[in-house]
Amino acid sequence: MEQSAEPEAFEEVDAVPVLAEEAGALEPRPAAGVVVARQAAAVAATSFAAGVVTVAAVRAGRAVRAKRRARRRASHLPPVLATRSFLIDVHLLGSRD
Repeated sequence: MEQSAEPEAFEEVDAVPVLAEEAGALEPRPAAGVVVARQAAAVAATSFAAGVVTVAAVRAGRAVRAKRRARRRASHLPPVLATRSFLIDVHLLGSRD
């Protein structure tokens, strides 16, 4: 690459400021930290809501699958005519030696 010996040329521009018809107070800008905090709060709330929906959907899917499995198992078993509940206490004893 060749380097030119000429200095870089600058463009000179004439400009005229345009003023508003009515002078008024400028609205203060919110601090940058406030905007960032709002965005962070919005992202956190949205992420939390998405997580809750995901967990609910997964649990609902598992419940549906469990009901289907139970129906399939029940269809293969004979019908239950009666049930009885017993409280059983089992002790395994060793020798007295």
